Amino acid sequence: MMAAVAAGSMVLGLAAVPLASADDLRHKKAKVERNLSGAHDDLEESSGQLRAATAALQAAEAQLGQAQAKLARTRGELAAAEALDRQMQAKLEAAIAKLARARADLEQGHAKIAEQEHELGQIVVQNYQSGDPSLMGLSMVLTSQDPSALTGQLNSVRNVIDKEAVTLSRLEASKVLLTVQEQQVEEAKAEVAVQRRAAARNLERKQRLEQAAEDAETQVRSLVSLRKDARVEAEKARQADLATLQSLEFERDRIAAILRQRAEEARRRAAAAAAAADASGANVPVYGGSGELLRPVPGPVTSPFGWRTHPIYGYRSLHDGIDFGAACGTPIEAAASGVVIEKYFQTAYGNRVVIDHGIHRGVSIATISNHLSSYAVSVGDHVRRGQVIGYVGTTGWSTGCHLHWTVLQNGSPVDPANWI
Repeated sequence: MMAAVAAGSMVLGLAAVPLASADDLRHKKAKVERNLSGAHDDLEESSGQLRAATAALQAAEAQLGQAQAKLARTRGELAAAEALDRQMQAKLEAAIAKLARARADLEQGHAKIAEQEHELGQIVVQNYQSGDPSLMGLSMVLTSQDPSALTGQLNSVRNVIDKEAVTLSRLEASKVLLTVQEQQVEEAKAEVAVQRRAAARNLERKQRLEQAAEDAETQVRSLVSLRKDARVEAEKARQADLATLQSLEFERDRIAAILRQRAEEARRRAAAAAAAADASGANVPVYGGSGELLRPVPGPVTSPFGWRTHPIYGYRSLHDGIDFGAACGTPIEAAASGVVIEKYFQTAYGNRVVIDHGIHRGVSIATISNHLSSYAVSVGDHVRRGQVIGYVGTTGWSTGCHLHWTVLQNGSPVDPANWI
């Protein structure tokens, strides 16, 4: 990941220097591409167990993030539903209160009409007992002898008639009002029914959201536990990998010591051979020759030699060789003549072959081929340049078929690109 970031910075750097030569630009572009390729292949420098544990941890963290977001959304919707529930409850209570008032008004209207009907009935009873007031007035006019008495009597009859008319009008008005009150009661009942249905629907939604929130909380708790377990497993795998990587340092030191001893012996033999040649006049070549190394497989370089930041471990480490992309089973050829000094399986490197090529350009040179699927040579074999020594595989810490090829100069890894 850090290599990719660094590569991005290089691209920005290219844009900021428009006057650079075409060769410089091509060189920088090639460097960026190598870094980008190396960023992906760094993952091969970790075990499958760690890669799987790290992937599980990342998946658990992603799922946890999604579950937490879902829980937050559900809680928000639930809060809104609860607020709406309170509003609907208030509206329902208001509608019920309105219905109660309408019913009370209706009862009062019924009582008022009953009272007015009773009053009108009393007037009718009185009229029945004393006679029709209008006819009584006509009779008084026809039979009365005293005009002043007639006036008083007519006023009394008129009062009776007016009271009857007023009572009747009030009764009619009360009946009209009662009809309105009955309509108000029906409207209030309908409003209460509407508010009850709305409140019931929201209650159902609120209950669903409460269940969803509970389920989401359970999922979050489960994923928190899963992430914790995945983190523990990833850390265990990481520690196991680090222990393996530390053991590689001892392995490198062991091979370097063997190669230094062999180089010293080769130099002594070469010196002795040179002295003998001088004495006899013969020309004896230096062991291993001085030619360039042969490319071991025809595939492309997928990851270069160099320092980089590991995407899982986070520390800078040396990729001590170059990776060739090649199909499993591709023959691997000896880079130069030499002797097979090691052939074994190593946890990180898988099946590997170490060949001592003797002295080249005044230094000891050896090559190591890693991740082989199978061997074509044995320890102690003398191999010639171009001879098949094994076949490409994906053993050890490997994410796919490839050859990790290391060149050791005086026992220390160097960039193989300088030798092929």
